[in-house]
Amino acid sequence: MAALSASLFTVAACGSGDDDSSTTATSGAGTANASDVLGPSAPAKGDPVRIGIISDGKGPVSDLAYESRVADATIAYLNEHHSGIAGRPISLVKCETLADPGKGTDCANRMVEEDVVAVVVGSSSVGESIWEPLHQAKIPLMFANTTATGPLKDSDTTFNLTDPYFGQINLPADKAKEAGVRKVTAVVIDVPTATAFYKSIAPRMFREKGLTLDVVAVPAGTADMTAQMQDIASGEPGVVSIIGGDSFCISALNGLRAVGYDGPTVAIGLCITDATRKAVPASTLRGMSVSATAPVGTDNSSTGLLQAVVSTYGHDIDVRRAGTMSMFTVVAAFGAAVEKLTGDVTAASVTAAIKAMPAQELPGAEGLSFRCNGKAYPEQPAVCVRGGLVATLDDKGQPAGYTPVGVSAIED
Repeated sequence: MAALSASLFTVAACGSGDDDSSTTATSGAGTANASDVLGPSAPAKGDPVRIGIISDGKGPVSDLAYESRVADATIAYLNEHHSGIAGRPISLVKCETLADPGKGTDCANRMVEEDVVAVVVGSSSVGESIWEPLHQAKIPLMFANTTATGPLKDSDTTFNLTDPYFGQINLPADKAKEAGVRKVTAVVIDVPTATAFYKSIAPRMFREKGLTLDVVAVPAGTADMTAQMQDIASGEPGVVSIIGGDSFCISALNGLRAVGYDGPTVAIGLCITDATRKAVPASTLRGMSVSATAPVGTDNSSTGLLQAVVSTYGHDIDVRRAGTMSMFTVVAAFGAAVEKLTGDVTAASVTAAIKAMPAQELPGAEGLSFRCNGKAYPEQPAVCVRGGLVATLDDKGQPAGYTPVGVSAIED
């Protein structure tokens, strides 16, 4: 779900800090018509199939504890309405990394020991650590979003449901062209998953678009970014692109406001939450372009399905979180990708089913589709999506609607 990133690339390390985390939202598709949205009953039967779910959980730079509840609700929906996998119910094996690379490796090793047939990851800042043991064990791994180099280059068993270039490259580049400037200044949360992308791939890609890139990496938890933003505003920043979660974004936007910057600004979807709207004046947010992987904050078929799943099978889940939609998307997309699988359910058969699936609408991301045949970006064969969604914020800091951008069919 949305820009996660969020957004996300939602930078997985950033998480989401919506203040109403205990609220279960049911607007749009309410409980009364949830059964209509969910579709006919088709319960799974027989021996369970083990699927792994890995999340950062509540770590030092993010609070993603709710992702576990989203996964539970989505699996219940798949088991009751989509016959699980090959007619058998899905059983979850869950592990939290706490944003610690060592724990990421431990979680992956546990999945190997538990003999799961696949692993899905909503948001994580330690994707590389999760990936390595699973790659060696040939267990398929599906990310909602990652920019880790190893996973994205894996043509064997890894799948990523976010265009890694969209929020970080294409959106700010398009905004720079629109504004008539030749530079992008990226304000990036200083965690390896984020900064590695800007040190390796990003400079070349901006050069190919005729733009220069300046990267300002700021440690997670920096409450006052006035000094860093003063350095940006006193130069020629071009377009300022903010890559981080809401607390990071609040500090960056208020820092820019404090130093009088009024130039073009873009951000990933995880940047804008209710917490951001409370802490940053609407005049600062108005007109910002925000990338997204899901249309969070609007009523449509994608959010309606999530709301129906939450109201029927979930508890203490806020559907307004970009991270909620990300976890829903990756679990539901995994279910859709293996829906035609029959016979033995093994890591190898699951991998083959995902690679053979035709293009389908990406659950929770109206306007986007996914296909995992390695052809979206051949240099990063794990990527299953081209393009993303863009929202322009209104005078209340809310998305005024989402537009699919950069979407094209993935070839045979």
